[in-house]
Amino acid sequence: MDPLEVVLRGTAMYWFLFAMFRFVLRRDVGAVGIADVLLLVIVADAAQNGMSGDYKTVPEGMLLVGTLIGWNVLLDWASFRFTWIRRLAEPPPLLLLRNGRFHRRNMRRELITTEELMAALRQHGVKEPSEVSEAYMEGDGSFSVLTKDKQSAGGGHKGPPGA
Repeated sequence: MDPLEVVLRGTAMYWFLFAMFRFVLRRDVGAVGIADVLLLVIVADAAQNGMSGDYKTVPEGMLLVGTLIGWNVLLDWASFRFTWIRRLAEPPPLLLLRNGRFHRRNMRRELITTEELMAALRQHGVKEPSEVSEAYMEGDGSFSVLTKDKQSAGGGHKGPPGA
């Protein structure tokens, strides 16, 4: 393949993907779910084929990427609109700690060690499990911690308490 063609294909796919992710798939970083990760992997493969010439034309690669993103947007919309689809698409929060006691079965199910959970608690300003009313692993993999003194730290909080 001619080097200029490689540059042109790469440029076309880059700006197409940039526009799609910037204007169509606007999302907070903490809200990335399994469907989004799957989409990124599939889009990467489709874009690679569009850039390398495995498709006969660049628009074929763009059409495939656009189709994949369209399905992702449709699933997000349907999850927002219909509770039963949201239950299928998004896992519910998983209780890991209640009243200072670890729920080992749930921790085992998600392969979360005590050390990992303690690290998550420290990120939320908690020193001892006894300070915790409830701690959950949210559907996006973040941790939510509710302390016994009724202060809560949300799943995305990374700074010191109160920050």
